[in-house]
Amino acid sequence: MGPTEEQREKGAVATEPAKAEPQPRSVRVVLLALMIAMLLAMLDNMIVGTAMPTIVGELGGLAHLSWVVTAYTLATAASTPIWGKLGDLYGRKNIFLTSIVIFLIGSALSGMAQDMSQLIGFRAIQGLGAGGLMVGVMAIIGDLIPPRERGKYQGMMAGVMALAMIGGPLVGGTITDHLGWRWSFYINLPLGVVALAMITAVLHLPVKERSKARVDYLGAALLTIGITEIVLLTTWGGTEYAWDSGVIMTLGITGVSVLLAFIAVERKTAEPIMPLHIFRNRNFSLMSAIGFLTGFVMFGAVLFLPLYQQSVQGASATNSGLLLLPMLLSMMLVSLIAGRITTSSGKYKIFPIVGGGLMVLGLFLLAQMDTSTTRLTSGLYMAVLGAGLGFLMQITMLVAQNSVEMKDMGVGSSTTTLFRTLGGSFGAAIMGALFTNRVQDDMAAHLGTGAGAAAQTAQLDAASLAKLPEAIREAYQQAVSSGTHEAFTLGAVIAVVGFAAAFFIKEVPLRGAGPQPGETPATDDARVPQTATS
Repeated sequence: MGPTEEQREKGAVATEPAKAEPQPRSVRVVLLALMIAMLLAMLDNMIVGTAMPTIVGELGGLAHLSWVVTAYTLATAASTPIWGKLGDLYGRKNIFLTSIVIFLIGSALSGMAQDMSQLIGFRAIQGLGAGGLMVGVMAIIGDLIPPRERGKYQGMMAGVMALAMIGGPLVGGTITDHLGWRWSFYINLPLGVVALAMITAVLHLPVKERSKARVDYLGAALLTIGITEIVLLTTWGGTEYAWDSGVIMTLGITGVSVLLAFIAVERKTAEPIMPLHIFRNRNFSLMSAIGFLTGFVMFGAVLFLPLYQQSVQGASATNSGLLLLPMLLSMMLVSLIAGRITTSSGKYKIFPIVGGGLMVLGLFLLAQMDTSTTRLTSGLYMAVLGAGLGFLMQITMLVAQNSVEMKDMGVGSSTTTLFRTLGGSFGAAIMGALFTNRVQDDMAAHLGTGAGAAAQTAQLDAASLAKLPEAIREAYQQAVSSGTHEAFTLGAVIAVVGFAAAFFIKEVPLRGAGPQPGETPATDDARVPQTATS
């Protein structure tokens, strides 16, 4: 029987050694299979981000840009808590495999889309599956490996991050330039089949008895509706509808009301989709908030940097992927170093603080870019932002998982993932709205409403822009530069909040297989590790 809330708060529960620890070799084999699944999710974001300008140019227009991302992230956000809870109740392996299959179906349909509406709908299906990918990987790792020992396997995770972050933009750009943007979705299929086969073969977890508890479908429905209305508000406000219009006001009022009803339902439900008691832990709440802000910034950077590089700096889709390397390499390297230091010392508070500061600085520098900014200068700015993100990417999940009981590992992982995904959705929506409005206003100011609208329908790659009349091309480049400035300025303001929140994190020893040397067994965040049963 696990500790009570009162015992956890007072630190009156001794930490017991974890039981049935997997042997190191078996853990590596399992992790390899999980890393392939993680690669599947990470590659998709990086590949599609680089291909987005070409996709938008062929299927629709600039106004739909954010929705291709928003539909995916919104579906991911809505499904993530459900995947996490289903894994806690019925076992992680089969639930995890199901999420991979749904993701692959969405990928195949997205590649066959004939217009922007179809692509947005199919991306939503893909997002439903993606909601279970990352949370499944993180929850299974959380079951198998104590936080203090997780750094031993950081090299595998860092390798996957490097392959996805460095290879993703390059592969996405190359595929877009030579095979067409549809293959940026089809590429998921062979990788997904390999992931399915390996996980089926090597991931053998104890069979979990079917839970008699009912899934909190009412809570899941309320959360989905509330999130959808809030994201629609951020997407449509100031673009499709005025901020003070009846539609936007209705979305705001009903969205908040539904989320309040969700909280009321979660307090009374026996098996809530999102147990509210996990937020009583200060570190968990802070890491969820910081994860939200990190997602907000990272999605914005991946979305708008390729646009700026292709439209203003004249890069091809392939080159824009390569030009993201300073940010991605910096992120990967710093993440690896932070993970190793955390494993050897057990200390981690300094990393969110330093990471938050660098994130603010990097976004401020990126906001200063204009039509004369060189690729070297923008690369240095991106490296600063990448370093900040690197300090935050692994630490947020690590500390969040260390702050919940083993029985709540699934919902803890899914909730943290949800907040990061929501941050990405809000970032794409809000920064997209600012960007689009600024581009439209600048084009209208320079060329008039008709000419501005005509220019915005042009494909956003360098070759197509070169065919435009010089006056329209220069006006468009100036407008994109101004839109990028506003988007990154907002990101810098948002990042300041995360930087301030990091100072309130409490340095709680990371849980290991047993009490670590010099570690007090009982803390206000201590939990009783239990045998992983999935």
